[in-house]
Amino acid sequence: MLPAVHSAAAGEHTVDPPSDAVADRLRAIAAALPRGSGWAVTGADGARWDLPRELLEVLGLAAAALAEGRPVTLSCHEQVLSTQEAADLLGISRPTLVRLLDQGVIAYDQPRRHRRVQLADLLAYQARCHHAGRDGDPEEAPDLSGQG
Repeated sequence: MLPAVHSAAAGEHTVDPPSDAVADRLRAIAAALPRGSGWAVTGADGARWDLPRELLEVLGLAAAALAEGRPVTLSCHEQVLSTQEAADLLGISRPTLVRLLDQGVIAYDQPRRHRRVQLADLLAYQARCHHAGRDGDPEEAPDLSGQG
């Protein structure tokens, strides 16, 4: 049974990995999921819902991780984050995030006293870092030294 989710600020929910028998089914599901859309679910009452691409992506990532024996946490976020929330999402310290903001590596707004980071800008930065690390291109890697 799924937990009730009442709003985007509902927080987190973690699921432990299943038994080995279920892990085999999850591997098969993750491999079979399409990259775009095309899957639907049918309820017990016969109602059918086409699954959007975003939900298929979440399902694929969750199924693959659970099949590998790793717990999965679903975390809801706001579209605009504080610097602490943004740092937590990236897994870095707040001072390191502030350096990235000051260097112009990640865009931000400062409508009043506090900086605000758009989730989309943070995810774009995260994707750039992921690709830079994979490609091994030092020009794409962020400068976290604070020296310029």
